[in-house]
Amino acid sequence: MKRHIAVVALSAATLGLVTPSVASAARPDRSPVRLTATPERIEVVGLPCLPSSLQVGMTNTGTADLYADMELTAEPPVTLDRQVLSSWLPARDPDFMVSTRVGVTVPRDAESGEYQVELTVDRQVLAVPVEVLPLPPKGAGDNLALGEQASASSTHGNFDVCGAVDGNKNSNDWDTLTGWNDATRGVFPDTHQIALAEPATISRVETYTLDSARYPAARYGLRDFDVQVRVDGAWQTVHEVRANVVGHVTSTFDAVTADAVRIVGLASNNGDYSRLVEVEVYSS
Repeated sequence: MKRHIAVVALSAATLGLVTPSVASAARPDRSPVRLTATPERIEVVGLPCLPSSLQVGMTNTGTADLYADMELTAEPPVTLDRQVLSSWLPARDPDFMVSTRVGVTVPRDAESGEYQVELTVDRQVLAVPVEVLPLPPKGAGDNLALGEQASASSTHGNFDVCGAVDGNKNSNDWDTLTGWNDATRGVFPDTHQIALAEPATISRVETYTLDSARYPAARYGLRDFDVQVRVDGAWQTVHEVRANVVGHVTSTFDAVTADAVRIVGLASNNGDYSRLVEVEVYSS
């Protein structure tokens, strides 16, 4: 089950973090290596669980095998999760290409504006524009969990811990684009935790477990779980959910000032994994 986390709602779809196009460096006569980057420009926002990414590649268009080193640099405050792509590029027909995903992030306090990522092989350079967007609003009525730092007791290799705070609550995307799944089959409890940007007075948590035509909640969703908030360093249970068979559970409780929220999975309806599509947190 392959998946790739995509940012939606106030993430990729709304913030425009994905542009389905390809940039390619002009190839000087002296070099047979062609550089590519997809998308040709990206947008990123300074939230830890709303990252962006590039797919970068090198193609040998020549007639001789060669070894190539791509250097990746970013204009601050943009940071990349890798700085070098090195590979043996055999001469083949059709041309041989090697590619990899490169994560692109900025800190929360990054100034909005235009920046640049550069891919370099020998003396040829491919520049990719990066636009840093303003942070999404996090006031009254806004989802305080969106894009914030998530952590978990474990995460299945086909999923990403950020999948439950990426703004996508569509269960149909769960196993391909979004959602979280723990990694300890048949072992409970499991926890998924969200650290808020700052302490906030909250009184409602929306929990979306798996629920689609293919994976109905009554069979695959969370059956028993606790909604907890962290107050002065201690976890408090604000809602105990038992015998659940629906995909969306609203937890309302007396307003409390907390700096983190977590879902504690105690059992699933088929007894294997804890599954979350999205968790939303709202202030009073």
